[in-house]
Amino acid sequence: MELTYRPRRLRRTPALRALVREHHLSPSDFIYPLFVHEGAGNEPIGAMPGACRWSLDGLVAEVGRAWELGIRCVVLFPKVADGLKTEDGAECFNEHGLIPRAIRRLKETHPDMTIMTDVALDPYSCDGHDGIVSAEGVVLNDETVELLCRQAVAQARAGADLVGPSDMMDGRVGAIREALDGEGFEHVGIISYTAKYASAYYGPFREALDSAPRASGGKPIPKDKSTYQMDPANGREALIEAELDEGEGADILMVKPGLAYLDVIYRLRQESEQPIAAYNVSGEYAMVKAAAERGWIDERAVVLETLLCFKRAGADLILTYHACDAAAWLRQG
Repeated sequence: MELTYRPRRLRRTPALRALVREHHLSPSDFIYPLFVHEGAGNEPIGAMPGACRWSLDGLVAEVGRAWELGIRCVVLFPKVADGLKTEDGAECFNEHGLIPRAIRRLKETHPDMTIMTDVALDPYSCDGHDGIVSAEGVVLNDETVELLCRQAVAQARAGADLVGPSDMMDGRVGAIREALDGEGFEHVGIISYTAKYASAYYGPFREALDSAPRASGGKPIPKDKSTYQMDPANGREALIEAELDEGEGADILMVKPGLAYLDVIYRLRQESEQPIAAYNVSGEYAMVKAAAERGWIDERAVVLETLLCFKRAGADLILTYHACDAAAWLRQG
């Protein structure tokens, strides 16, 4: 065959492939999600093999392990006791609550680790929604935003470096930015869940936090979060959300879930100069773990390929439960 250009020339050896590789993974790309609870021990999460609800002592040890592997950011999610859950989720801004105490403990023991938090009501709500549910069964936007601002300030006061509003209420990024600045926390960044979809991939996460929507007090409770999270059918809408979040002061934009929404990550990368994060969510993690346990896939190969694909789509940062495993595999080469 008389071919002028043969792409296989640059695939012939490992050294040649490495030479022209377009994207690379590093442990510093990862944000490691961690669940924390009030118990004295660590509790394995059935739907997420390898993941735990960490005690405060266990959390400190796990964050230390992550740091040694080269991970430089963790995000904290609380398993809140049922007795502390209320319709307004007021425990979310208790400055002596679980997350503020966890932040302070980590800043004492691992001061250089970047601490990200979750800003939403669902772990604290007896209704299981990210916002206040009215007597008529409507998730209230503006009333919820007021509480989210108080939550973000409480987390910042405890020492959070980044707050992550995951609730998808309209206008919350700007309100949180104003609240943080007003309390002297101009240095605290906002990593906004910009395009968070009403996805079926979140099931294991809701088991981990016991935070799924549920009937409460006889009032109607929306069975899902589709009135405030995005419709999985929509891609262009993500650009609207991104423009709004940027204008309101978001420092980093996030797409959640990640794997089934690579096109959305790519769209945001083409339209925005802001850092883009992808959330490799619990359902994606659980599917890989389940297949690997059955010997159907090579876990290491699939995980590293998946994470690399987030980078190729345009993500700068990846929230992933695989973070420590992936960091260790990258170190091994």
